[in-house]
Amino acid sequence: MRISRIETFVVPPRWLFLRIETDDGVVGWGEPVVEGKARTVATCVDELAALLLGTDPLPIEDHWQVLSKGGFYRGGAILQSAVAGIDQALWDIAGKVRGAPVHELLGGPVRQQVRVYGGIGGERPSEVAALAAERKRDGYTAAKMNGAGPLDVIPTPAATAEIETRFAAAREAVGDDFDLAIDFHGRFTPMAARRVIPRLAPYHPLFVEEPVLPEYAHAFAQIIADTQVPIASGERLYSRTEFLPVLQSGLAVVQPDLSHAGGISEVRRIAALAETFGAVIAPHCPLGPIALAACLQVDLAVPNFLIQEQSLALHYNVGNDLLDYLVDTEVLRISDGVIPRLTAPGLGIEIDEAAVRRADASGHDWHNPIWRRPDGAFTEW
Repeated sequence: MRISRIETFVVPPRWLFLRIETDDGVVGWGEPVVEGKARTVATCVDELAALLLGTDPLPIEDHWQVLSKGGFYRGGAILQSAVAGIDQALWDIAGKVRGAPVHELLGGPVRQQVRVYGGIGGERPSEVAALAAERKRDGYTAAKMNGAGPLDVIPTPAATAEIETRFAAAREAVGDDFDLAIDFHGRFTPMAARRVIPRLAPYHPLFVEEPVLPEYAHAFAQIIADTQVPIASGERLYSRTEFLPVLQSGLAVVQPDLSHAGGISEVRRIAALAETFGAVIAPHCPLGPIALAACLQVDLAVPNFLIQEQSLALHYNVGNDLLDYLVDTEVLRISDGVIPRLTAPGLGIEIDEAAVRRADASGHDWHNPIWRRPDGAFTEW
């Protein structure tokens, strides 16, 4: 068996899919994408394809080593995302060849279902509260909300109070039998994070996500020391070596993205590293069904799993949603806040190839917005 064909598809709303075919007709799917840089990652996949065409797809670890390190320059969002999607597709092929879901190849399931959370949009406290209550009515047991819009370097007392009021309103709407996480998208400076996060402690966040940018990993130790709130980060970290210093700082929840951080192979190692620090994983995944299926395979196999992000009805999903490219949507159907263990071979999903090819004909040109402060200076989105 040899790899005979590698294709990428730019599909709405903002995703990139990858298809690897072998000479005996086995097909594996992956999702290599950086949101806003889909075509750039597709070009990287094309460059890496020369290392794969004509080779046996089953030595996955050897392929991972060559793809990640064989070009001399290593790491970063683009290369690691390209490798991630290829890695997912190779695991999909391996599972199909062996007639087993990927998590069985990783040592077998340690759980029979995966807890997921719903997303909450909205900026005003009343909107957040209503949407949080709606997620609870939808059957979720947890949700994540945005913490703030554009922020000053040091938020004013009014802005700080608004963040607290927004989270308090959501907590009141769902009660104490529901988990709420809050995401700051790296918008705080370290000093602002130390001022604001302790004020959220009375409302018991499941975690506070990415309070500061990954460039400020050296600041995590002090931020963590100043609060009892679990701190989470990792969607913009791409390898176990990048996760090591934040874990050494006391990070409670790691959030590798299986479409950015080297795929199933590397995230499995990141989870094992996190376990040695008593940390849990909550993989980042505001993406499509292939990325989610890859996440679920890891979630089912690692002991230190907390909860899984997923993009159903996410505000980014304009025109197409999470289940649109699946032949059988029931395998990723969420009921009572969980997705049951996937049992089909490979990633456990069947992609509607005809729908993917139709969508690729129009593609997408998604880019995140650029935010500026009142004085015109750039600020984090």
